[in-house]
Amino acid sequence: MSTKKPRICIVYTGGTIGMCWTSEGYRPRPGSLERLLTELPPFRSEDVPGFEVMQYDPLLDSSNMTPGEWLRIAEDIRSRYDDYDGFLVLHGTDTMAYTSSALSFMLEGLGKPVILTGSQIPLGQPRSDGFDNLLTSLMILGRHHETLPEVCVYFHNRLFRGNRCTKVDAEGFDAFASPNLPPLGECGIDIEINWELVRGRPPESRLFVREMGSANVGAFRIFPGIKAEYLSALLSPPVQGLVLECFGSGNAPADNQEFMLALRRASEQGVVIVAVPQPLRGSADLTLYATGNALLDAGVVSGYDMTPEAALTKLYYLFEQGLPSDLVRDLVQKNLRGEVTIP
Repeated sequence: MSTKKPRICIVYTGGTIGMCWTSEGYRPRPGSLERLLTELPPFRSEDVPGFEVMQYDPLLDSSNMTPGEWLRIAEDIRSRYDDYDGFLVLHGTDTMAYTSSALSFMLEGLGKPVILTGSQIPLGQPRSDGFDNLLTSLMILGRHHETLPEVCVYFHNRLFRGNRCTKVDAEGFDAFASPNLPPLGECGIDIEINWELVRGRPPESRLFVREMGSANVGAFRIFPGIKAEYLSALLSPPVQGLVLECFGSGNAPADNQEFMLALRRASEQGVVIVAVPQPLRGSADLTLYATGNALLDAGVVSGYDMTPEAALTKLYYLFEQGLPSDLVRDLVQKNLRGEVTIP
């Protein structure tokens, strides 16, 4: 049995974890993360896999992430796929759930683990949560690089499926949650993986990257007193798909006839409108109430318990393939990467 250490590629895109304090507040400082990883003894432990850092130039604030940056990360993983046993993407927390969801669809045939992590306090500062997030992510990658073929997020002792998590706290260390799927792993004294939830390695593990960026999709959150013209403007050409964040278990103001007419007209013109619930937990069951059935009658389809981030990136992924809207409407309701629970 080989005793060779697994090799992990750290793709350092930016984010709080590598920032330093300046007179203008926290800012990225090139080279500071690699210096800390060299100086901190635990990262040189025998239990930690070998790693190399690929640093972006310039380092990115996650608030500036676009599908173009998702593609860059995916292509960087693809180009190094045969040289490493796993990948750790260091990323800002604000849009981490979007990037992890997008990568889960873009990295077709993924047979190795990709973990995204970051921190709420920079790694070089006292009380930083970045130390554990980074060290434990590396250890998970090292131990399970042959058996965890998923895009994941690791944060504050828990390993999540990347397209099931969302940011729930802007200040606490427990910043992410997976409301509708238990964590894939819990990390206390031991690192425990819930193998029953982990997706199997694809039959064809040759990695292919599906580009994103040219599709026209959007998201809209329903609110009391909404005016139909707001929605109509968003549904105007060239939009192809829309994530509709609904009340409760998939409800909308059915008495607002102009609002419902805007949905119906867009659906008839081929726009795919996917309903997801505003509450963190639960599923969009459009058959439960009359107000949900009104959405069905208008051509809206259920996204069940998908997060808004997963639903949006899934629409990107499907429309990027040039699929007709009828097929997209069908596929968006199917489980492609473990992103949704089908009733």
